[in-house]
Amino acid sequence: MAGFIPFEMERWQSTWEHRVEFNLSESGVHPLSTRELLGMAGEEGTALGRELLDLRHGYGQSNGSDLLRTRIAELYPSASEDGVLVTVGGAEANFATLWRLLEEGEDWAAILPTYMQIPGLVRNLGGELIPVRLREGDGWQPDPDEVARAFQEGARVLLVTNPGNPTGMRLEEDRMQAIVEHAAQHGAWIVADEVYAGAEADGQPTPSFYGRYPRTVVTQSLSKAYGLPGLRVGWAVTSPEMAADLWARTDYTTITPATLSDHLATLALHPQVRSRILERTRGIIRQNRDRLARWVEEQGDRFTYHPPDAGAIAFLRYRTPMNSSKIAERLRVEESVLVVPGDQFGMDGFLRLGFGPPAHELDPALARVRRLFDQIENETKG
Repeated sequence: MAGFIPFEMERWQSTWEHRVEFNLSESGVHPLSTRELLGMAGEEGTALGRELLDLRHGYGQSNGSDLLRTRIAELYPSASEDGVLVTVGGAEANFATLWRLLEEGEDWAAILPTYMQIPGLVRNLGGELIPVRLREGDGWQPDPDEVARAFQEGARVLLVTNPGNPTGMRLEEDRMQAIVEHAAQHGAWIVADEVYAGAEADGQPTPSFYGRYPRTVVTQSLSKAYGLPGLRVGWAVTSPEMAADLWARTDYTTITPATLSDHLATLALHPQVRSRILERTRGIIRQNRDRLARWVEEQGDRFTYHPPDAGAIAFLRYRTPMNSSKIAERLRVEESVLVVPGDQFGMDGFLRLGFGPPAHELDPALARVRRLFDQIENETKG
């Protein structure tokens, strides 16, 4: 086994996101405050608002409170609260799932590019990763034949992120069905990271993998579509038996979600409050996606990209002949703007730009990105 593989993107973001003037590395929308959340629920200054202020910070129910798990289960047809595990962020849901499913086999397949937590963990824990590449020319869709080959080569689990990260694209229905059919032929598992579901620009919900195939674990969180990353609340939805296995593993990790976070998450997932939160998120994404599109168009053929279906992220291919990490570092140092270089996804020649900040932050940040590219191109000509 090779040496430890660091999680480059997370270390890059966590080191610099609070030390730059403009952060375009985030893939969610401008986060909500507690006051805004209570206001959306009509609870600011009410008995419930005061009750939260008086909440004792003891240990909560370690798999998530009954009401929170019920509200999560209601988001998935035919799911039950016994099949829900609440975790500390989607990252813990992914980790517990990986830990359990490594018992099924060390060969995993992943649809790439994707969020690199599970691919990095598979390699760090001694497993093999079989890549299934999304095709840019096909709107960042996977080839079903490549999915089939991954299972034929021995993959016991397939990781899929839908909508995608860094692309923001949704899988087409026939691609989802092909994934399910190929997994079923081999008795393999599907791990579906659906953290961007709910953040669709067109307002149409992304179909879930849950309920299509029994050997499925869906992970989600409040970080992206809900604008509440700081609550650190995520979940896994699966069969009750698998949920119990995952819960047993979180006894060894964080033990329990934060009590206050559990209460606020339960409030956020009340159907009426959830609807208001997602309306806010989708409004930000629609407006800022249009701003980004105009910015790209103004620069001619400097960038090409597929306008994302969901999430406040765009994966831009650039023509400038420079490594993406070098460009990202220059943006950080010279312009105090943080973006994610494509080579942190194994895709040099791309940048992932987050467009979730307020317009008064997004516009000057994009202007600085343009200024740096102008400077680099002038240097190249000189």
